[in-house]
Amino acid sequence: MKDLQELGTEDLREHVATELARTRRRSAQLTDAVDDADLVKQHSPLMSPLVWDLAHVGSQEELWLVRDVGGREAIRPDIDDLYDAFQHRRADRPELPLLGPREAREYIGTVREKVFDLLDDTPLEGRALVERAFAFGMIVQHEQQHDETMLATHQLRDGPPALHAEPPPAAPDEALPAEVFVPGGPFTMGTSTEAWALDNERPAHEVHVEAFYLDTTPVTNAEFARFIDAGGYRDPQWWSETGLRYRTKASLEAPRFWFRDGGRWWRRRFGEIEEVPGDEPVVHVSFHEAEAYAAWAGKRLPTEAEWEKAARHDPATGRSRRYPWGDDDPDETRANLGQRHLRPAPAGAYPLGEAPCGARQLIGDVWEWTASDFLPYPGFVAFPYREYSEVFFGSDHKVLRGGSFGTDRAACRGTFRNWDFPIRRQIFAGFRCARTPLPDER
Repeated sequence: MKDLQELGTEDLREHVATELARTRRRSAQLTDAVDDADLVKQHSPLMSPLVWDLAHVGSQEELWLVRDVGGREAIRPDIDDLYDAFQHRRADRPELPLLGPREAREYIGTVREKVFDLLDDTPLEGRALVERAFAFGMIVQHEQQHDETMLATHQLRDGPPALHAEPPPAAPDEALPAEVFVPGGPFTMGTSTEAWALDNERPAHEVHVEAFYLDTTPVTNAEFARFIDAGGYRDPQWWSETGLRYRTKASLEAPRFWFRDGGRWWRRRFGEIEEVPGDEPVVHVSFHEAEAYAAWAGKRLPTEAEWEKAARHDPATGRSRRYPWGDDDPDETRANLGQRHLRPAPAGAYPLGEAPCGARQLIGDVWEWTASDFLPYPGFVAFPYREYSEVFFGSDHKVLRGGSFGTDRAACRGTFRNWDFPIRRQIFAGFRCARTPLPDER
């Protein structure tokens, strides 16, 4: 996002309005691409019907912006419970008396009209919730996060392709080192200044990280296929005890959506059947699969702190950047974000997005599993509600970093923290490996 600290009040209002409208266009694209029967259908028990996500973003917008920030009368208090994500499991949501597609679209349209009306009169300072338009930014990010969730639902749906996009750029024709060295020492992790940063990204604090090596790019499909061909899924020595139980119970043999035919690997991607491209980062793998591959490769997954130091620390200045390439917002020359391409770009793409350590594609393409549990930073304060982060802290969830091709720039930055259960495979997640230097490499 722009440096919102530098915008005047009217420019800030204009920025909010632009982001709200841009985000809603994406929601419409995802839901207008299929018919009403598809919108109300549950394509997987792991996911809500698309129509639930659509009305849910409107419900949250009404709760936080219309009622709280604007102090306006409730529009649909009767549906609050239906769209409370903590009240109903995803698997149960199709049985609820949800708004139909037409009603859902009318509802979110009404909410948005009121939000644009109150935006003109809302002071964007004083109260923490509205300081630098935080509540509006929170809603933009929330809707974009659900847009990525809806994109994952599209990947799970049966039938012909409903979404289309241009292919990503090719990787430059250059030889990259397999890994980069990140020197040890302190760096500033997290943020206390990013206006729309969420509570789990705060506050900024110093962390010491020992020297380590990190893969220059995410692990590719070709590399992961070698792990499969070497018997990696069948050999228990590479798997943690928990991972082995999961692998056995789920009968895992390859990344989700892969299948073998004619001696080659194929995959289903948004309704298309295609041969697995060897040069793309592997996607749709769980934490356990990533951890097993790393062990097989003689490496490990990076910690969250290692990942962020590689992505943000500038050894020349000693400061932490907003993004690997600097403080400027992401654009199409630096990262694969925003559903622009509907697939990861080949490993090594986006040289303009390179981090100071030389690693590439730390932002966009695939979420990257880290070895870290999702825990609060020192000095963490829940804001504006406990259920955003605090209730998820603990060893049940692993941290993912960097965003995917389906993540919008508004919901992705060098400090952004995602988390999920380590068994999740429907999300756009991949990984890269790290290792501790050998004695003669220090």
